[in-house]
Amino acid sequence: MLYNDLPASDQIARIMTLIYEGGLTTTSGGNISIRESNGDIWITPAALDKGNLKPEHVVCVHSDGTVSGDYSPSSELPFHRAIYESRPDIRAVIHAHPPALVSYSIVRKKPDTSVIPQVLSVCGQVGYANYRLPGTSELGESIAREFGSGFNCLVMENHGTVVGGNDSDQAFQRFETLEFCARTLIRAHQIGRVNRLSENQLARYENASDEMEVLQSRDQIPDEDRVREEICAYVKRACKRKLMISSYGTVSVRLNSDRFIITPNGTNRYSLKPEDLVLIDHGLKEAEKKPSRSVGIHLRIYKRHAHINCIISTQAPNATAFCVSGKTMDTHTIPESYFLLNDIKMVPYGSQFGESDVIAKSLTKETPVLLIRNDSILTTGGTILQAFDRLEVAEFGAQSLIDAGSIGKMVPISNSDIQQIREKFMS
Repeated sequence: MLYNDLPASDQIARIMTLIYEGGLTTTSGGNISIRESNGDIWITPAALDKGNLKPEHVVCVHSDGTVSGDYSPSSELPFHRAIYESRPDIRAVIHAHPPALVSYSIVRKKPDTSVIPQVLSVCGQVGYANYRLPGTSELGESIAREFGSGFNCLVMENHGTVVGGNDSDQAFQRFETLEFCARTLIRAHQIGRVNRLSENQLARYENASDEMEVLQSRDQIPDEDRVREEICAYVKRACKRKLMISSYGTVSVRLNSDRFIITPNGTNRYSLKPEDLVLIDHGLKEAEKKPSRSVGIHLRIYKRHAHINCIISTQAPNATAFCVSGKTMDTHTIPESYFLLNDIKMVPYGSQFGESDVIAKSLTKETPVLLIRNDSILTTGGTILQAFDRLEVAEFGAQSLIDAGSIGKMVPISNSDIQQIREKFMS
């Protein structure tokens, strides 16, 4: 969990800070609420700087209508109330104006969450609320109608987005994941046609299983504590750099030939702690823990490649735009991109499931990075720093390629120059 063990006012303040610092709302835009079991609604105040929100600024609107706090509640309180009335299971609501979802709202479209299975799993299909004047009961009715029909995430016509969850952690994950999806789709449309997954392909994700037998006893392994701390630090760094989102991203580091540490399944990446990570020992998992769904891929990669000591698989938006469009990501752009990434291969959707060895076979010393269609980017390295560096360079390169298309045609480094790069930096 992210902050669910904190008082509601602290949860709201901390999540608003994440949203604001992540560039997903403005000083004046957006509001968050949490409904407690007694019917009280805690909500962000009206007309207060969202970039400097503190727990003491948050307002409590009691079930009898009285207000506790030094400020007036958000003017959008009516639609928060309407959501809670239509969906008793929802306990937290986030509304904001993140740029990509605002883009969808002003062209009056919804992002297709079916292009990436993890997004569909977190957010579900997206609803659409027709425009109504902010702060009015009519807006509340428009939004509540969509939530009442089962949607957890909405595009608000010419306004932004609103999402709900059974707690603040789930609401934040849905909010961040939906904006990631919108941003990725916009980038993918800039480079090609977006490939939607079929129902059968989506079902493969939901039905995929990497069940492992449990390690019955274990000894402390040298450097294990340091590695756990290092993984957590890099995961949080990746989240801050928008290379990873709260609901998706896997990092593993090899301890020795038969053991590695991997991130868990279902834990918010922002709140990851060393004790959450899972030891994999000779193909057995640490007791009472659930490793990432990617654990089978990581296990097969380590078995096949002695030179790989770290694997990162994640959904950085620009690189993932190439995954969902199926377009080749050209690394012949600047010397750094080529000598760190070499030529990037794309493997088919489905390679990440079951006992498939396609990903492990596709990786070589000359091919340290892969794109998995409609899924993610996977980078490897001899160290966690090298794998992370490759991830950053790949994401920056993907962004440059996409942006270049708006000003001209990309001219790649010549084959003779590539050969010189290989001789100087890669031999």
